[in-house]
Amino acid sequence: MSRPRCLATGARVVLKVGSSSLTRPDGGLDLNRIDVFASLIASLKRRGHDVVLVSSGAVAAGLVPLGLAQRPSELRLLQAAASVGQGRLAGRWEASMSAYGVVTAQVLLTGQDVAVRSHYRTVRSTFDALLAMGAVPVVNENDAVNTAEVSLGDNDRLAALVSHLVAADLLILFTDVDGLWTARPGAAGAEPIRLVTDPAHLASVDITGRGSTLGTGGMRTKVQAATIACASGTATMIASADDALELLGSEGLPADLGTWFAVTGPHRSSRRLWMAHAAQVEGRLSVDAGAGHAVTAGKKSLLLPGVVGVAGDFESGAVVEVLGPSGLLGRGVCRYSAAELSEVLDARSSGAAAPDHVAPVVHRDDWAELPRTAGD
Repeated sequence: MSRPRCLATGARVVLKVGSSSLTRPDGGLDLNRIDVFASLIASLKRRGHDVVLVSSGAVAAGLVPLGLAQRPSELRLLQAAASVGQGRLAGRWEASMSAYGVVTAQVLLTGQDVAVRSHYRTVRSTFDALLAMGAVPVVNENDAVNTAEVSLGDNDRLAALVSHLVAADLLILFTDVDGLWTARPGAAGAEPIRLVTDPAHLASVDITGRGSTLGTGGMRTKVQAATIACASGTATMIASADDALELLGSEGLPADLGTWFAVTGPHRSSRRLWMAHAAQVEGRLSVDAGAGHAVTAGKKSLLLPGVVGVAGDFESGAVVEVLGPSGLLGRGVCRYSAAELSEVLDARSSGAAAPDHVAPVVHRDDWAELPRTAGD
């Protein structure tokens, strides 16, 4: 397998630009960099591509106006910086893109927007409408109101979820390094990795490095985001923001820039992706080796005899994680409450007659297997 040489005609592209790529050393917004991306997005649209921009930088943009020397760790200060910075960030994108005749639409998402199924459908409809009318959605997590409990965590993961929401053909995660390397760039023997056909092949690559002082992500979050996107039908690139014009300034895709992650699965239904990566998990089920094999390799429903443990307090219809002897297998909608499952397990351990339940615990139609990454 080789990297594609050009963008497909009419390909829908999601661009994610990190904080380190949008800010100056003093923490202020890099207006020249924003203008470069605005001109690039306008060029992509003229060539017939739909574009969605996932932009970090709200917190960073709020630091200087508030007199903060560095990104704070306290949640309320982070929210304050985001409140100040988000308007400045959105205003700069609008001003830069309008100069090229591009209409922007600010879309701020919270963890709740992708964790709750009804919200998820609404967000998808909003994206469909905006793209149909030729606008460029500028997406960010709404850090001003997010809490640690419902935060999406980082904009790399958000970009992967957005890529699925809009059925993107390509996701590009722009950062401050030229893609993925065999070791930290500059280290002895470090070489760039230009093509990844299976994230599991990265087991020997160190992807645990932290991101910049202004951002929350690192290479590990980018590889995880690429894994999510590729498993759902969206090819992914990790590339340097410095190379953006050379990479996307024409239909050609230079083979010596960035790291290309090949698609590993088809476009999945939004429901399965929601279960796998967006839904709020309310509990965990432990299963034996036979049940684990049945739901993964066997593509079967999870049946009650294979369940050996339950954790959490949830009702029927909750999304739960399913763990086998080797670790996390996937997520699914549980058709029993935690109390009902505990009753069965207690009866089984005491030798008493267990309640008679015949329905699957997790039906195959309600199951989403999780892709594995080198960092897992």
